[in-house]
Amino acid sequence: MEAFVGGGVLPTHRPGSRTVVSRTGRANVRFSRAVKMCVEADASSPVAASATEGVTDLYQAFWDHADEVMKSKLPDLEDYPIPEDYLHKEEITGKGKKMQKVRTRSFGYRTPKLRQIRAAHVQGGQSLQVLNFVIFPELKYRVPFFGADLVTLPGGHLIALDMQPLFHDDQYKEEFYSGLKPIFDKYAEQLPWGGDFPEEAKQFFSPCFLWTRPAENEKVQNEVFDAFKEYLDTYLSIVDEAPEITDPEELARIEKSQKAYLAYRAEKDPARGMFQRFYGPEWTEEYIHGFLFDLEAKIEDGSYVLPLERTN
Repeated sequence: MEAFVGGGVLPTHRPGSRTVVSRTGRANVRFSRAVKMCVEADASSPVAASATEGVTDLYQAFWDHADEVMKSKLPDLEDYPIPEDYLHKEEITGKGKKMQKVRTRSFGYRTPKLRQIRAAHVQGGQSLQVLNFVIFPELKYRVPFFGADLVTLPGGHLIALDMQPLFHDDQYKEEFYSGLKPIFDKYAEQLPWGGDFPEEAKQFFSPCFLWTRPAENEKVQNEVFDAFKEYLDTYLSIVDEAPEITDPEELARIEKSQKAYLAYRAEKDPARGMFQRFYGPEWTEEYIHGFLFDLEAKIEDGSYVLPLERTN
């Protein structure tokens, strides 16, 4: 969810367009403000504790589709080990008529080419729904990350889709984004640009970063869902064709880029405040570093060995 994090007045940029300077800096705090609204939902939304069962889940269809497609297109797909405490977490917030059940479920897979495929699905009634779905490639492939942040809060929908790059040179862009660009152009016409985002985050987004704030559920269920399908299909095709990298210098560049990306996302994840409110700070930090962005933890405990170290 890093697209919406930042503070102060920063130059902001839409991929593929000229640089724009925000006059008020409101874009840099927009998501933080929206998250504040969602973590206070228990004090303002009269949603019964059982409401999650009776509310239309906008994003379950997205995960169901991804799950089905990956199982059909990735024959070597296997479960990713997830600590039991992260699989399913529930909490009741608020009092009386304002009680609300908040449920977080985690899903994970992996393949020889994809180190971690993971999703966090948060359901807290009509005004709090989140699907954060990210694919992290194995560190011996140059392919981008896949990222889908699908967020519904009391103030509306926040949608971000991208294949987030390891590098920004022209050759890399041509190799990985020439096929995605027509898809981006099509949906950029249907889904208006969502506004500025922090300059510091620009390095983590591609020229095909689709960022929008649709007002209607129907836009999410139709245009956004269609874009999600096409972005994921394109990404899986790229992964299928990706050759293994063996050059030590290139492996070192991949490692550096992946670590920088994960460190930024773990540090800036705006869901931290939401999770802390619902589940406490200790569980939240363990979840962020032990599942959502777990590469460093896996290296430290020896369960993941970097490609460069495997060759030594």
